[in-house]
This record gives sequence, structure tokens and C-alpha cells, in this order.
Amino acid sequence: MADAVTSTTILDGTHRALIQITSLSDGTGESAVNKVDVSALNARADGTACSGVTIDKVHHSVTGFTQVQLFWDATTNTIALALAESSNGHMDFSNFGGIQNTSGSGKTGDILLTTIGAANLDTYVIVLDLLKHYG
Repeated sequence: MADAVTSTTILDGTHRALIQITSLSDGTGESAVNKVDVSALNARADGTACSGVTIDKVHHSVTGFTQVQLFWDATTNTIALALAESSNGHMDFSNFGGIQNTSGSGKTGDILLTTIGAANLDTYVIVLDLLKHYG
């Protein structure tokens, strides 16, 4: 059996996307799993594809897991955000323009997720409020 995970797009507009991701772990955990595929987000009205996102806000609830990590996908993945063990809350990064993608070579714009210290029945619910970039 594997972790039971979901990824639900709540909103995919011209400027913003809201993505809810969840997991009920069987202890297997996740390693660099693509949770936000920018190429799958809606294009702008003129047909320009979404090429990346900025993390504007995060709502989360983590039960168990030593840590849940979000990474910017690239040749060498770059940490975007780490959520602490058994934590919950709301983080708002909009005052300074959000968490920017700082990865270098091989940058895709996607967001990956890794769990550390997974145990049976550990859970997370994360809602990412993202600003979309084009071209």
C-alpha cells in the first residue's frame, strides 16, 4: 500500500491558482513528488502558457511527519518552504511579493514535495495560494 494523496485545483485563474494537497500516510512517505505542475495550469487568454508561480500564502495542517518540505524543481532542487512537525497555521508572504523561485539550472517552475519521518496515519493538508507567471 502507498500513501493516499490528493491534489485538487480549487482555483486556476489568470493571476492566481489555489491548490489543495493532502496525504494520509501508511508510513511510506513521499520524495520529490510533483504537486504543482505549472504546465498543467490554465494559459492566459492570449494562449501564453504559465511558466512559473510565486508562493503568496500557505494554509497548512501537519499531523505527525518530522517535516514536510516544498521544493522548486530544477537540476538541483531548491527549498521553498519547510513545514514543522505537527503544526498548523497560515503564512502570508504577500507583503514582500511572495516566495520567489530561486532555483537555477534546469528550472521548471514546478513545486515538489518531500515528507520526512513518515509514520502510519500521519497526515497533511496544505493549501497553496500561488501567483502565476507567464512566458
